[in-house]
Amino acid sequence: MTTKFLLDESRIPTHWYNLQADLPEPLPPVLNPATHEPVTPADLEPLFPASLIEQEVTTEREVPIPEPVRDVYRQWRPAPLYRAHALEKALGTPAKIYYKYEGVSPAGSHKPNSAIPQAFFNREAGIRRLTTETGAGQWGTSLAYAGALMDMDVQVFQVRVSYDQKPYRRAVMETYGARCIASPSNETEFGRSVLADNPDHTGSLGIAISEAVELAAQDPGTKYALGSVLNHVLLHQTVIGQETMEQMAMAGDSPDVIVGCTGGGSNFAGFAFPFIGQSLRGGESPRVVAVEPSSCPTLTRGQYAYDYGDTAKMTPLTRMHTLGSGFTPPGFHAGGLRYHGMAPLVSHAKQLGLFEAVAYPQKACFEAGILFARNEGIVPAPEANHAVRGAIDEAIRCREEGRAETILFNLCGHGHFDMAAYTSYFAGELSDHEYSDGELAMALSGLPSV
Repeated sequence: MTTKFLLDESRIPTHWYNLQADLPEPLPPVLNPATHEPVTPADLEPLFPASLIEQEVTTEREVPIPEPVRDVYRQWRPAPLYRAHALEKALGTPAKIYYKYEGVSPAGSHKPNSAIPQAFFNREAGIRRLTTETGAGQWGTSLAYAGALMDMDVQVFQVRVSYDQKPYRRAVMETYGARCIASPSNETEFGRSVLADNPDHTGSLGIAISEAVELAAQDPGTKYALGSVLNHVLLHQTVIGQETMEQMAMAGDSPDVIVGCTGGGSNFAGFAFPFIGQSLRGGESPRVVAVEPSSCPTLTRGQYAYDYGDTAKMTPLTRMHTLGSGFTPPGFHAGGLRYHGMAPLVSHAKQLGLFEAVAYPQKACFEAGILFARNEGIVPAPEANHAVRGAIDEAIRCREEGRAETILFNLCGHGHFDMAAYTSYFAGELSDHEYSDGELAMALSGLPSV
């Protein structure tokens, strides 16, 4: 009875996979916010080096992974695939449950899969300073780690509510040598304007992005790094799904259902896109389920429209599922899933009917994470609890229907720096929030006219 399926380091993927090559309809263009014309590479040059801009716009199926990046990946990749025997038994389900575990990275999540190449390509372009945003802190931690390896200065704007909730994430960033600032801050013009209106603002990823972009745009020696949403970030994460496909073959199995949590879309895309691409090329076609928080329901209740990626409206316009760039969700503990929009490529795939989406309240997700921890031994990050919840519900469905399906999900990070959230759950201090149609309509009222 095999529990974990391990690949040798030689099996680390040599290329990233690009879903755009297999889509039946191309991705809608990204628009210049001033002219509403499609952006040019020159429009993106203040923020990104040419190599990442090329990855952002390419439609080639495979993009080579530089050997120096693969060498760093060896620190934790290939990540293990587990069969959840104990969870299956606890649920009394005939289903088989597998999970890919990305919490084995130094930063504790999937985020270094993109942080390392982003820092590498910036360094190759002569850049020595990066700015970024972070919610829960997993991306900030990962870019701080990458900055340490690549000898780069990193400045992280962390959403204020997560900055206060997760002091140990901040401590890890500082251990790696990064500077972490609560957002909104007094360090940028936009941050000061937000604080002037509301000195107690809890922050949002949209605001933190605005602050990081503002600093990068002002200094030719500084570039901006994003932890999710953009095509090149999703591209880098596809090492997850590619490894998983090999490991499922090692197990002599193939998934009937694939589950991933979604916030900006990076871990979901990295996990699911290789399987979706296989399906589009005529191969096996598992059901794919994206699970998001009901407190930030972009896929299930957002509008598919052109919108800004940040609150200050400095970024290009992308067509995505959005709740409006001014949307500020409540300070629930899955800080990595609090972004107002969904990755354009994930949103486009949803419009094409390539996967389905569900939303869960946070208490139900913590309940699932605790059940998982008590059987499998790993304490999931609050974000990953959404995928756990989705997988457990699929297993319960199989039990009720008497179906022995194979369920596969991505456990995208551990919760070792999120124990304050679990403490709040056990103390009965967490609440669930659902939005009325009127609240969402108000948040969407400021969408740009395109």
